Amino acid sequence: MAETQLGGLLDEFICPICLETLTDPVTIPCGHNFCLKCITDYWDHRQEFYCPQCRQNFRTRPALQRNTLLNEVIKKLKKTALSVPPSKNYAGPGDMECDFCAGKKFRVVKSCLTCMASYCQTHLQPHYEVAALKHHKLVDPDRNLKEKLCEKHQKILEMFCRTDKTCICLMCGMTEHDGHEKVELETEREGKQKQLGATQSEIRRRLEEKEKKLRETRRTVEEMKLSVERVMKEHEKSFTDLIHCIEEVHKKLAERIREQEKREMEKAEGVMEQIKKEIKKLKRREAELKELSETKDHLHFLQTFSSCCVLPANRDSISFTVMADFSSEGLRKELSGLKKSLEKISQWDILARTPSGREAPIFILQLPEPRSREEFLQYFGPLTLDFNTAHRALRLSEGNKKVTWEGMWTRYPDHPDRFEQVLCREALTGTCCYWEVECSGELMMIGVAYKGLSRKGKGKDSLIGCNEKSWSLQWSHSNYSVHHNNKRTVISAPYSPRIGVFLDWPAGSLSFYSVSRTMTLLHRFNTSFTEPLYPGFWVGLHSSVTISHLTPCDH
Repeated sequence: MAETQLGGLLDEFICPICLETLTDPVTIPCGHNFCLKCITDYWDHRQEFYCPQCRQNFRTRPALQRNTLLNEVIKKLKKTALSVPPSKNYAGPGDMECDFCAGKKFRVVKSCLTCMASYCQTHLQPHYEVAALKHHKLVDPDRNLKEKLCEKHQKILEMFCRTDKTCICLMCGMTEHDGHEKVELETEREGKQKQLGATQSEIRRRLEEKEKKLRETRRTVEEMKLSVERVMKEHEKSFTDLIHCIEEVHKKLAERIREQEKREMEKAEGVMEQIKKEIKKLKRREAELKELSETKDHLHFLQTFSSCCVLPANRDSISFTVMADFSSEGLRKELSGLKKSLEKISQWDILARTPSGREAPIFILQLPEPRSREEFLQYFGPLTLDFNTAHRALRLSEGNKKVTWEGMWTRYPDHPDRFEQVLCREALTGTCCYWEVECSGELMMIGVAYKGLSRKGKGKDSLIGCNEKSWSLQWSHSNYSVHHNNKRTVISAPYSPRIGVFLDWPAGSLSFYSVSRTMTLLHRFNTSFTEPLYPGFWVGLHSSVTISHLTPCDH
């Protein structure tokens, strides 16, 4: 332990020039110590002679004499310490390195906002000893000193302009910000600190609400699991028996079909064998006729002509008929009725409702729809227009975020997905999604569609909202209306250039909102989605729709 401490003392005898343990130490008139070679080389290349550490000037070059006592102390320390651990002052991984160290660099202890540089303990010393440096502003190590400089004047940013809400230097305050309301950074920080505290309180309040909601949702999920297990046990036996019965009927029916197939295959193989024999005879006769037609012997030709030109008997009467006597009209009716019953049950599972409108005994966990725009933005996802679906009269711009009806056709390449409007690339399914659009013009439609929406012609089958495969909100002739499956519903609401769309795919909900200071619901479709949905747009002449660039933090 003592040896380690003695070895550590060597760090106190470091040459400020080479940053190594002093070798042949000399002490100059100001009292600082250097290696003899280091200070000699340092002064050999200069016209003026001053201390490299405290910058004190000497009129003449001081005579250098070894500091014998100091030299003996260092030698004894080196000899006593068996191993000298690395200096704790050296910069390690993740540490800031001194701007003035040469060779192995020391760790930064302070940054100077006046010099715009960072110093180790050794090179920082002049800031405490030299009068001209004592007024400099020292701060904890800062890696981002450049960000504290004015880009225009290269002066430190030490004021805040409340008029332009930006940090400025003194030169900025006297030029382009002259006459503006300006305060010191500390003053502005005090006000902002209060706002920060209020925001933190609000975040804590919302966290508590979200955590409470999470606990309630988890409790609901657990209750749902228990209910599902109970219902599953109740129905498992009934469905097991039904499946077993169907499997038995299917097995017997399959055996009958295979038996009939075997009999009919035997008949078919006999017919095919006979046809093969006739084909073989015809090919042989064809070869004989070809050989006869190519002979140059007229006598042989005439002698064999009559016998070769007689066609083999044509047995067109060969036929093959499948006898499907294993199938009966009664069986088909029974199977058809069973299928319809199963389809009806399957439909209950999808819609979660019985034909009478009552809730079916299955469980769907549906979370409440957001209310504020901030809550909606938690479900935001970026969208991009699909170039391959755009009509030739549409122009896409702003990174395929904006669609405009130009009226003049563009030479887009042919593509099977191209039709009367434009869809987005993203398929939305199985979750909640939110997006916003900016509208401009007198005629436009905003909606969603299945991928199978017709791409041919100009009829209702291909127009978004006018068929069973799409839903839309339309602005036309100063009125809103919603469309689905060729049904139009007029909505009384003032025009809003920004429209928000919220899709809750699992719950079968599609909502359109007017977005301003508040979220105003224009219309909500309640249905059951069975496929992924693609956001889409239709725009009229000189109208446009732009997908907004949003993040969950925009509010």
